[in-house]
Amino acid sequence: MGAFIKRNPKKSTLVLVLLVAYYFSLPRTLFDTPYSTVIESQEGELLAAKIAADGQWRFPAKDSIPDKFKKCIVYYEDEHFYNHFGFNPVAMYKAFQQNQEAGRVVRGGSTLTQQVIRLSRNHHKRTYLEKALELLLATRLEFRHSKEKILELYAAHAPFGGNVVGLEMASWRYFGVQSHQLSWAESATLAVLPNAPSLIYPGKNQEKLLKKRNALLLKLFKEKIIDLITYQLAIQEPLPQKPYVVPQIAPHLLEAFAKNNTGKRLKTTIQMPLQNRVNQIAAYYYNQYKQNQVHNLAVVVIDIQNRNIISYVGNSPTDKDHNKDVDIIQAPRSTGSILKPLLFASMLDQGELLPNTLVPDIPTQISGYTPENFNLSFDGAVPAQRALSRSLNIPAVLMLQEHGVNNFYELLQKFKLRNINKRPDHYGLSLILGGAESNLWDLCRTYANLTSTLNYFNRSKGKYREKEFAELNYDSNFKQDYGEDSYEKTVLGAGAVYMTYNAMKEVNRPEGDEAWKFYDSSLPIAWKTGTSFGNRDAWAIGTNSRYVVGVWVGNASGEGRPQLTGVESAAPILFDVFNLLPKKPWFEPPLNDLEYAEVCTKSGYLAQDHCPKRKELIPKNGTKTRICPYHQLVHLDPTEQFRVNSSCENVENIVNKYWFVLPPVMEWYYKTNHIDYKPLPPFRADCQGGQQVVMDFIYPKTNSKIYLTKNFYSKIQPVILKVAHSNKEAKLFWYVDNVYKGSTQTFHEMQIEANSGFHYITVVDDNGNEIKRKIEIVRE
Repeated sequence: MGAFIKRNPKKSTLVLVLLVAYYFSLPRTLFDTPYSTVIESQEGELLAAKIAADGQWRFPAKDSIPDKFKKCIVYYEDEHFYNHFGFNPVAMYKAFQQNQEAGRVVRGGSTLTQQVIRLSRNHHKRTYLEKALELLLATRLEFRHSKEKILELYAAHAPFGGNVVGLEMASWRYFGVQSHQLSWAESATLAVLPNAPSLIYPGKNQEKLLKKRNALLLKLFKEKIIDLITYQLAIQEPLPQKPYVVPQIAPHLLEAFAKNNTGKRLKTTIQMPLQNRVNQIAAYYYNQYKQNQVHNLAVVVIDIQNRNIISYVGNSPTDKDHNKDVDIIQAPRSTGSILKPLLFASMLDQGELLPNTLVPDIPTQISGYTPENFNLSFDGAVPAQRALSRSLNIPAVLMLQEHGVNNFYELLQKFKLRNINKRPDHYGLSLILGGAESNLWDLCRTYANLTSTLNYFNRSKGKYREKEFAELNYDSNFKQDYGEDSYEKTVLGAGAVYMTYNAMKEVNRPEGDEAWKFYDSSLPIAWKTGTSFGNRDAWAIGTNSRYVVGVWVGNASGEGRPQLTGVESAAPILFDVFNLLPKKPWFEPPLNDLEYAEVCTKSGYLAQDHCPKRKELIPKNGTKTRICPYHQLVHLDPTEQFRVNSSCENVENIVNKYWFVLPPVMEWYYKTNHIDYKPLPPFRADCQGGQQVVMDFIYPKTNSKIYLTKNFYSKIQPVILKVAHSNKEAKLFWYVDNVYKGSTQTFHEMQIEANSGFHYITVVDDNGNEIKRKIEIVRE
């Protein structure tokens, strides 16, 4: 060879050039065409697809094609496909003869390999020169790819009528199934179409198409590819009549995937049967709620074991006028009360309260901010977990004030709630009542991660995982990495999570249990609802030991509607979805992160020596909380009707007793809801030095700024001041800037009118006890 090259340098160079040209003659990317974006379910069924940029339904090629179609297409188009090297000289000669006799091209004689080349060259005009070029490129293609790969390329790019390209799309369009589900008759029908795609139009050319299909089936029978019974049954199958609509079972998930993956195919983690049922539930409630002009809702279901999304309903089946294309799962919306459990868990975790610690529920004003409970009432004092289950706003605000807005904000950043992205002082205390925005994706991920924290802690006997707080996933090929085991908590301890979920299990359900046919007492769920200001957003998020379900209901436009609440609108959907899922037992207590402690029965604080107590499981950091401040030693006369001291009673006759005493304002409201509450007995009249603070302002609070508004008649409305007194018989005397304004008895409210500026309010009872308050009045 070397000698030949030396003797014939020009010929050798020419051969080399030709070889190089031949090697590079075939483009590296054979098909530079846009593809449809396609997502499939966990089971491999089509969930949704988006048409390609050129207006063609062209699915990305699969790694393999079904054996039935493979045999049909080979026996119909290129019977010697596995024996030639890109072209068939015999077939080409016969085609040449027939074309010469007919005076026009009536037969191509092309192999499947040549047809792949022609498809890749966008159907250049069929000339002999073009045929020669196809032949050359076909041989090069045979060098590059296996026979199976060439068949895959053909199946993915062959025309099947109209704007349908490729076997996968044709299977759905004409038969409503995936290609591997095609029968012999259906496979034969599709095999003959690329040769004459116009035959598929419904109601036209049916006889020609049927003849071609049956001829192919007969050939398969004669070649012993199919048996006689299969053949006889196959020729009885009808031809497709009406094209099937491409499924759009998870259209919003498709759009989420398409943002960064246009023209690709994804097998998702969505479970098709569940997705269909959740879609049905969404459609049912949409038809109910649109009567109240509520047009949008969203549902997401997460498998906690792997953070896989198993159902994704991004919006209701509404119309364009009501923003049907908006993916509500990703949309930032006002959080309402949905963050309250996270605050409760954080305070438990840091040892700032115990589950039943009494927190104030009284009229509150903090730096001009006046939170109100949904029912506009006050309990005086309420156990923290009861405040959570009832979603009381005032206790939540006071808890956040104690915990610190900055601390809570930092926690939310650890949870990666991406829409809470302004400075903490921008939100202030309203952060806990919907002053911030978040989205269903982030919130459900947070609860899924907390649940997994608790599950793994119990399963591993006291360990956490470094990367427990993982992202949600909808790619079936993705495997989560949870990192190494650690004895250090990731964000919150398992004990705090468990106690929080116990409180959430007791969340109030809607009025009228008979309407809650979906509620099953054997279905233990930790769940929380939320309603934003103006009834714009209704939330419900729940979790058991395996699944998290999140629901949002409202209008994507932000329009609020009466009766739109988390409990009445979102919770029914939540429970209907949970009823589709396998029932799971309640969480096991994480005993390695809990311990027993004596807790005051009445106050929920750690017990002191002399208050009624019981043993409870509390988070380990709970041992750092305060000792009960509400039980105090009092001295009573022998009848226990009056308090006394040594000035009015012999020491040996004094009865010493511990008494549960709340501060005046808390007591004022608490005793109206607790008939067993006993106020402190008054001092006996003959006792000296028995003075005490027995009253306090309900409204206004210290250094309040009060804005006076006008009524419909443009008249300035007065300020109504309120005071609580522990003695219901007491008479109070009211002064504004040392000017007497009047007295009250039993109900201590005083209406005053004053000019803009600072004023001093003084209230004195008939025993000489005095309280004062400085306020600022502003006339609007």
